[in-house]
Amino acid sequence: MAEAGPSSRIRRAYEEFLVGVNPPTDAVRSVVRDSWARSLKRGIDPGEAVPEDDVSATMTMAEFARYRDTHPITSIRPLVRSLMLDDIADTGVVVALTDQVGRLLWVEGDSEALDRAGRINFVEGSVWSEDIVGTNAPGLALTMDKGVQVIGPEHFAGPVQDFSCAAAPVHDPITGHVIGVIDVTGGREVAAPFALAAVRSVVAAVERELRSQAVDLADPATFAAEAPEPAGARLVVLGDNGYRWESGSGTARQLSRRHAEILVLLQEYPEGLNTEQLAMQLAGDEIDPVTVRAEISRLRRDLGPDVVRSRPYRLTADLVSDLADLRRRVADGADTRAIIDDLGRGGLLVESSAPGIVEIFEVVREDIRSRVIAEGEVGALRTWTSSIHGRDDLQAWRRLEHRLPVGHPDRAVVGGRIRLLDRRYGV
Repeated sequence: MAEAGPSSRIRRAYEEFLVGVNPPTDAVRSVVRDSWARSLKRGIDPGEAVPEDDVSATMTMAEFARYRDTHPITSIRPLVRSLMLDDIADTGVVVALTDQVGRLLWVEGDSEALDRAGRINFVEGSVWSEDIVGTNAPGLALTMDKGVQVIGPEHFAGPVQDFSCAAAPVHDPITGHVIGVIDVTGGREVAAPFALAAVRSVVAAVERELRSQAVDLADPATFAAEAPEPAGARLVVLGDNGYRWESGSGTARQLSRRHAEILVLLQEYPEGLNTEQLAMQLAGDEIDPVTVRAEISRLRRDLGPDVVRSRPYRLTADLVSDLADLRRRVADGADTRAIIDDLGRGGLLVESSAPGIVEIFEVVREDIRSRVIAEGEVGALRTWTSSIHGRDDLQAWRRLEHRLPVGHPDRAVVGGRIRLLDRRYGV
């Protein structure tokens, strides 16, 4: 998607600069003008400054694959994809991650955008440092160690001037050193001011995530651990000892409440939920899509990158859970007393205030309650009215009174509870 009308003022300043005329200070930004001067001094040809395939010159493709897979910036790729790619799909924009010298480790976007970027060799393995290509956002971000935006004719290389880009460096939270750059490259949409703001926002989220991991990014082994397989996994959310993800291999991982909520909701909606729908299910209007994407990225980091797919978010495999098992037993007419016992306090269902989880709990509770009252089995009625979920259920207490024989010693106790609930709730 080429820019329709690059700034004639910048274009004129660029052309004058190439013939030795210093542009007026108000014609082009100083950060760009200074970069032009460095590019010219280094002998970069503005008509040919497109990088060759540097991978073939310095390492084999297999070596490059190993290099980028163990590079620290690759560890935050899932988060970048969650925060950016879901929103820019089919917009003609690509997102790139570079290493600390400007080598493109990952370039992602729709096929048309990738093809267009490929025509200027903006591809994985090529180096887009200022030393090689001249003025461009990834290279300038590394040179200046700050977020920058380069628009159309501000690029030093003529073949690149149909593009605009915004990039910002990512820092190692332990050493403070730059480990790479996050870049967005495209046409007019990237020339807008919000593009750089968006990149900076993602970099801030990424650096917070890296700090939260509290790991040494210099050690590639940190990022080489195998992800748990989703197949055969079981989710436990009804117990009193927190929420667990139990893998098919027998290992267990404690889950945060938010991650447990997300997994339960995705199990409830196997067709998937988009970012906005999942946000509403989690917290109504009180959570923004960026936060949801960040949580999905953390969930993938903890359980494996293939547990949840995007667009829409959905589970990649059938997930077994104690909640799903309990609901199936209710539907199949299993022993109601055992179901009530297994529901227990309700675990996540009563501890969560997420609207989607509250709705699931209401359905589960009503399904169990309806069976208890309809069947009228005294043991189940006793179990239900003794539980945290049914102890104030006036209809269930009346049903229990009706089912107890006249003269049964418990009828007086049940009658007393009914009178108490009548006074308490004014029924």
